[in-house]
Amino acid sequence: MKKISKISLIFTLVVALVTSQFTIASSARAESDRLGIKAEAAILLDAKTGKILYEKNADTVLGVASMSKMMTEYIVLEAIKKGKISWDQKVKINEYVHKLSAAPDLSNVGLTQGEDYTVKELYEAMAIFSGNAATVALAELVAGSEKNFVDLMNKKASELGLKDYKFVNASGLNNKNLMGNHPAGQPDEENVMTARDTATLAFRLINDFPEVLEFSKVPKLKFRDGREYPNFNWMLPGLIFQYEGVDGLKTGSTDFAGYCFTATAERNGQRFISVVMKSPSKNDRFTDTIKILDFAFSNFGKEELLPANYSPKKEGILPVTKGKEKEVKLVTKEAIELVIENGQKEKYKPVVVIDKSKLNSKGELTAPIKKGEKIGYITMKSTDEDYGYLTKEGEKLASVDLVAAEEVEKANWFVLSMRAIGGFFGDVWGSVSSTVKGWF
Repeated sequence: MKKISKISLIFTLVVALVTSQFTIASSARAESDRLGIKAEAAILLDAKTGKILYEKNADTVLGVASMSKMMTEYIVLEAIKKGKISWDQKVKINEYVHKLSAAPDLSNVGLTQGEDYTVKELYEAMAIFSGNAATVALAELVAGSEKNFVDLMNKKASELGLKDYKFVNASGLNNKNLMGNHPAGQPDEENVMTARDTATLAFRLINDFPEVLEFSKVPKLKFRDGREYPNFNWMLPGLIFQYEGVDGLKTGSTDFAGYCFTATAERNGQRFISVVMKSPSKNDRFTDTIKILDFAFSNFGKEELLPANYSPKKEGILPVTKGKEKEVKLVTKEAIELVIENGQKEKYKPVVVIDKSKLNSKGELTAPIKKGEKIGYITMKSTDEDYGYLTKEGEKLASVDLVAAEEVEKANWFVLSMRAIGGFFGDVWGSVSSTVKGWF
């Protein structure tokens, strides 16, 4: 009976342990979906630093549909910046682009074969009304063919730090909708990314080319054909889900991708970026986004975590060799301000990183040292678990330089000689003292 009792006890403990692990996992899942988001994947971030504030299945690879056009926008804006093309450059519409613009059930403005349209007109059609044929026309202009452009898209994705993606066309349509002209992949493939990668693309787009918002914020496109085409971003002013501060960025929907939306909004100088992927319905992608942005604006704000001229307790003084002074004080060049959850300021602690290339083998700086010379940097880390940053570059934006508070001139040869002599006799005296102590 005793053996059976022990076995029963062990079994009970194992069951309890396993059950507790499932409970913890369930709690983690519940926490990750604490906003009640219907979308399969979602993410929220501070638009300045890329600090992630919320995520749900952010690394699940899903269809992105027309949100892919953000990559096309990036490459076109980059080409304009480099002078490869210009806003007023004329683009003649070929037969394929004309037919695609007239295809039923696709988002398009009509483009007449043989007629010239400016790059700006085509860009507006793409950015405001998600014009698919206009997107293809721009892709062909930049790269010679949409196939070449898709190569550029995948290359640029790697350069921007995206991890899990595949672009097979410029527009985000399913290849089967491209009238037999799919540029890459299988005949029924679509572009895919994760919510994290989509947010990274949006983050780079609005930070590298902020002018993109001048297009994405337009509620209705007035085209040369005299018609008005409404923006599919229904959270813009005057539209059905209008939301204070929203001025971008891109919607998308296909049968494969479901309903997607990358949004950005700014209030009182604070901008957020959100992504929802595979929402169940057209309206859900906006109600999901409203929940996320409400959460952002209600629960997060910019806080000064460290003042300018702050000197760390441990690493605030560094020894200096060959200088008139034997040490130098280090201070922050400017204040550290971060967007954090309200009431969480005390949970952030400074982390000091010293540039080791400036230190000798003894951990000393070598004079001369200029006032304001960068010696390292300070960043802030939460003592709680957090989601981190989209990119290493973003994390650097959340740090400040640690600089020398004053100048340390190099000591002259006489001072250095006296120090060397003093050091020599100090070593001798130390040796003699140790020997004498040994006698006793």
